[in-house]
Amino acid sequence: MPVRFLVTAGTVADCSAAPELLSGIDADYLLADKAYDTDVILTLVRGAGMEAVIPPKSNRRVQRDFDHHIYKQRHLVENAFMHLKRWRGIATRYAKNLSSFEAAIQICCLNLWLKTS
Repeated sequence: MPVRFLVTAGTVADCSAAPELLSGIDADYLLADKAYDTDVILTLVRGAGMEAVIPPKSNRRVQRDFDHHIYKQRHLVENAFMHLKRWRGIATRYAKNLSSFEAAIQICCLNLWLKTS
């Protein structure tokens, strides 16, 4: 379930917003795809007492290991994106200003949370 979001410009890499999103999160594991395999994120995750379950990029000089069994749960993250994008206004970003788009995302996330309660 979504617990936090951040809207960035289309040209901003997702991994650059990760430190802001991860601050104050209490979890045992961080599941992410290869795009988040950066030294900054790995250091941040270790410092927060979490275990990074991120496959290493193919261009890493030293390939690190990750828990394949736990990584299988990452499909739940993609499912959350799928549910958000079912709302056409979210998927195509009809809202012209940032506050309207953020409000639409909050309403959509609230809907997801209320359906599971």
